[in-house]
Amino acid sequence: MSTQTPVLQSLIANRWVGTEAARSLHSAINGRAVASTHADEIDFAESLAFARTQALPSLLKFDFQQRAACLKALATYLMEHKESLYAMSAHTGGTRSDNWIDIEGGIGTLFAYASIGRRELPSSNVLHEGPAIPLSKEGQFIGSHVLVPKRGVAVHINAFNFPMWGMLEKFAPSFLAGMPCIVKPATATSFVAEACVRLIHASGLLPAGALQLIIGSSGDLLDRLEETDVVTFTGSADTAAMLRVNANLVRRSIPFNAEADSLNCAILAPDVEAGDPEFDLFVKEVAKEMTAKAGQKCTAIRRAIVPARHIDAVASSLRERLAKIKVGDPAVEGVRMGALASKAQQADVAERLAALSAGNEIIFGERDGFAPIGEGVSEGCFFAPTLLLCRDGFANDAVHNLEAFGPVSTLMPYEELDQALSLAAKGRGSLVASVVTKTPAIAAQTVYFAGAFHGRILVLDRDSAKESTGHGSPMPQLKHGGPGRAGGGEELGGSRAIKHYLQRCAVQGSPTMLTAITGEYQRGGKVQEHAVHPFRKHFEEIQIGDSLLTHRRTVSEADIVNFGGVSGDYFYMHFDAIAAKDTQFGQRIAHGYFVLSAAAGLFVSPAPGPVLANYGLDTLRFVNPVAIGDTIQARLTCKRRIDRGNRPDQPPQGVVAWDVQVMNQRGEMVASYDILTLVAKLA
Repeated sequence: MSTQTPVLQSLIANRWVGTEAARSLHSAINGRAVASTHADEIDFAESLAFARTQALPSLLKFDFQQRAACLKALATYLMEHKESLYAMSAHTGGTRSDNWIDIEGGIGTLFAYASIGRRELPSSNVLHEGPAIPLSKEGQFIGSHVLVPKRGVAVHINAFNFPMWGMLEKFAPSFLAGMPCIVKPATATSFVAEACVRLIHASGLLPAGALQLIIGSSGDLLDRLEETDVVTFTGSADTAAMLRVNANLVRRSIPFNAEADSLNCAILAPDVEAGDPEFDLFVKEVAKEMTAKAGQKCTAIRRAIVPARHIDAVASSLRERLAKIKVGDPAVEGVRMGALASKAQQADVAERLAALSAGNEIIFGERDGFAPIGEGVSEGCFFAPTLLLCRDGFANDAVHNLEAFGPVSTLMPYEELDQALSLAAKGRGSLVASVVTKTPAIAAQTVYFAGAFHGRILVLDRDSAKESTGHGSPMPQLKHGGPGRAGGGEELGGSRAIKHYLQRCAVQGSPTMLTAITGEYQRGGKVQEHAVHPFRKHFEEIQIGDSLLTHRRTVSEADIVNFGGVSGDYFYMHFDAIAAKDTQFGQRIAHGYFVLSAAAGLFVSPAPGPVLANYGLDTLRFVNPVAIGDTIQARLTCKRRIDRGNRPDQPPQGVVAWDVQVMNQRGEMVASYDILTLVAKLA
C-alpha cells in the first residue's frame, strides 16, 4: 500500500497544475509528512492573461450587490464544510481554538464583507463618494468623486500563521471591488490554503479565474504586473522591504500594501493596583497572547510595560498562569498550546530568543518543567512559553527591535506614564497596543500620544472586558495595519478595505451629467415628472430622477400649538413671542420636526401600495426658519436605487433613497434630507 503524500496543486487559469513532488511539508505535531509542493513550473503569463481576459469581464457583469450575495453564499458553503478544514489545519500545530480563529474567523470575515456590501454599496459598479460640490454660481457646474473598478488583478502574498483567514480577509474586499485574485500562501502551511481553495473551486460559486492559487514560488509574477494591479503582503518587515522595491512595481507605481510583524505592546497603567480587576485582566491578556497560536500572531504582545512597583507581582502572576498551561498535541485532552508551524520556525524563534536573552533575565521558560505531551511530539515543533524581564527598556534596544515570532514576551518597568508611552514608541510602529486602565483621562492621554505609532489601540477595563474580543483580534469593521515597522499599510476597516481596490476619480460637469455618472440624482439635474405618483410605482418601475412637486401648505399658529401638544416640545422659540423677538429670527417659528412631518403629509400617497416602509432619514438639515403664515412646498426625487436581490425570508424588494427639498413661498430652501424606503418588486 502506497504511503506517498499528496502533491499540492496550484489553481491556474481554472485548472489544477502540479503532479511532480518537490518539497515535503510536515506535521508540526509529530514531524510526519503531510503533503508536498509541486515541482511543475507555473506559467504566470497565462495566469494573468486568464485573469484579465476571462475572470475580470465575468466579475464586472455583476454589480457590488450581486458580488456581496456571492460572498454570503460562499461563506455559507465553507461553513458547511468546515470540519474538513479543521482536520487539515490540525497539522499546523494549532489547537481547535487556534484554528477556529483561522477557519471560522476567515469565514466570518466573508460574512462580514457580504453584509458591508449589502448595506453600503450600490447596485452598480460605480461608488459615489459624495456629496457633490458646487463649482459655479448658478449651480450648473459641480464636482464630486467616484470610485470605479481598477480593471486589474490583485496579488495577495500571505504569511504562514493564518493560511485561511489571511487569504479570505484580503480576498473578500478585492472580490467585492471586482478584482480577480491570485493568492500566494506561505509554503509551510499551504496545505490549508489549498484545501480551502479546492472547496471554493468545487462550490462553483465564483466566476472562473476569480481566485487563483500559487503553491510554491511566485516566480516572475511581480515582474509581469501592470499599472491597474495591486499587491498586498503579510509577513516579516524584512521581506516587505524587499518586495516593495521590486523594479516593476516601482516603475509602474503599482500599489503595494504591507502588513508586517511588529513588536506590539500592552501597558498596565499607573492607576491600577494589585487586586484590581484590571490587574488580573492585564496578566490574563499577556498570557493569552503568548500562548494562543503558540504566539505566532502578528498582533501578539511582545512587550509588556508595567509600573516598576508592580513588576514583581506581574512576573509572579504570569509565571503562575504560564505554569498551568499544558503544551503538546492538541488532540490530547487538556492541551491548551500546540506547536510552532515548522522546524524552520522553531529554529528561528530559538535563535532570536538567544539574542534577546543577552542582558535580560528569563523568568519563565524551558527550564520550568517544559515537557510536551502526546505521541511522537519529540519530532514536533514545540517551544516553551518564555517570559523575559528587561530591567531597563531604555538601555536595551534589542527588546524593541528583535521579534521572536513565538510564545515569547518581555516585561519591562516604567516609573511615569510618559515613560511607558516612550517605551511603546521605541517599537517604531506596530499593529496594536493595549492600555489597561481604570481612568478615562489616562486612556485619552495614551491614545493621543500612542495613536501616532500604532494601527489599533485596545482600551481594556472591567466594563469592556465582559465583551472585548481581546488585544490580538483584528475585526473586519476596523482597520488592521500600522505605521513604520508594521508596514505602513491598511487592511480590513469595513468599506475602507474595498476602496483600496477601487480607483478614485474626480468628476466635473453639469448636475444632469453627474447624475448619469454617479447613479445618484444631483440637485439641479433634469427630473421626470409623471402622472403616476412615485410611491405608486414598484421598484423596477422607478428611475433615478423620477420626481414629484407637491401642492402647498400654509403654516398656522394652530399647527405650532397642536404640534407642541403632541410632541411635548414647548421650546420658547415656538411659543414665547416676546423672547423670540429678541433672537436672530425676530419672531416665533415652527418646530423643525413639524416642517418635516408636514412635508411628509405633502408627498405621501396614503393608500396601500408598493412602498412597504420608511426605515430611515439621512443628511437632515433645517436651512431656514418657517414662520407663522409661511407657505411650504416639497419636491421628492428618486436619488438612488439599490437592488438587494430576492431573499427567501422576505418579499422581493429594493431600497429607494429619495431626495427631499422643502421650500417656502420665496423659493428658499427650509429643509433638506434623504428618506429611505423599502419598495416592493413586481416579482
